[in-house]
Amino acid sequence: MSQTTTENALATPVGITLERYIMRMQAEFPYATGELSQLLRDITLAGKIVNREVNRAGLSRITGAMGEQNVQGEAQQKLDVEANIRFIRALTNGGEACAVLSEENEEIIQTGNDNGKYVVAIDPLDGSSNIDVNVSIGTIFGIYRRVSRIGGPARKEDFLQGGRAQIAAGYILYGSSTMLVNTTGHGVTGFTYENSLGEFFLSHPDIKIPQHGPVFSCNEGNWFDYPEFVRTYLTTCKERRLTARYVGSLVADYHRNLFTGGIYLYPPTVDKPGGMAVTGADVVLDVPPTADLHQRAPLFVGSADLVKELQAVAAA
Repeated sequence: MSQTTTENALATPVGITLERYIMRMQAEFPYATGELSQLLRDITLAGKIVNREVNRAGLSRITGAMGEQNVQGEAQQKLDVEANIRFIRALTNGGEACAVLSEENEEIIQTGNDNGKYVVAIDPLDGSSNIDVNVSIGTIFGIYRRVSRIGGPARKEDFLQGGRAQIAAGYILYGSSTMLVNTTGHGVTGFTYENSLGEFFLSHPDIKIPQHGPVFSCNEGNWFDYPEFVRTYLTTCKERRLTARYVGSLVADYHRNLFTGGIYLYPPTVDKPGGMAVTGADVVLDVPPTADLHQRAPLFVGSADLVKELQAVAAA
């Protein structure tokens, strides 16, 4: 028996930590000077803290509503507010982000790190209405290299660059296990959190969504507010006996479809104040930013075959 085999029998390798993976892959980053690596570490640190709070939420009296609303008109939960504080604090203390744009704050949050080269847009706790009933929730983030003058405060245009200008993006899922899924433009990678060691380990090195899938995910309670092409497409899904699966947290619904195949629909609504109808043919990364920092857009995302079918219905 070789020495390596003997060692592995005594101490099974635990895998590649996120920290080690970032160091190895840093050369692939467009601006490989270490700042972006540190920024990702700051996000994962806050994610670990939020994971701890989510796991003990029922014991620590931090569930329930705050009595306030966020910028989208949604009721803020106590964990919404705590997660927001944790991520802003981590990104401020890390020193690499000059500003943060959070769904929980109307205005840009200046971190005071005016020499920082990056800005971070974040939803600290997506699906917060699920918190009190112990259903999967998540964190969503996008990172941009600032376009404003380094040495001064961040400006609105730093966040209004469009989806394709992101240099990194991802989410953290707090579910039966906690996973970080991210991309820096070189494929999609998943890391699973090992609670006993306090580390994220590489668990899914090259995630690819199946070309087709058996699931559609949307809030059918809004059926009568959806445009005709969406209702036509959903009817087709039902006729083909696709399975309806909807958690109500984008991270959870998207994560399931990413692994099993399927389509997630956040359609435009009509006949409502501020509602709009679109063709459904636009690629979300190409949606032009408006002057609204908290701009919302319809989203159809998932297996390529299903999305193409939806686009064909929309164009008909």
